[in-house]
Amino acid sequence: MNNYGQGMLIAAVAGIMVFISVDELLPGAEKYGHHHYSISGFVAGMAVMAISLLIL
Repeated sequence: MNNYGQGMLIAAVAGIMVFISVDELLPGAEKYGHHHYSISGFVAGMAVMAISLLIL
C-alpha cells in the first residue's frame, strides 16, 4: 500500500467516525433539549480544525 492509498483509507475512516458520532450525539442532545448547543459546538469544532489546517 502506498502513501496515497493509506491517506485515502485514513480519511474514509475519519469520515465514518464523524458521521457515527454526529448521528448518535445529536439525537441524544435533542432528547435533553440542548441540541442548539451541540450543533454550535460541532460547527465551532469544525472551524477550529479548518483554521488549524490553514495555519500549518
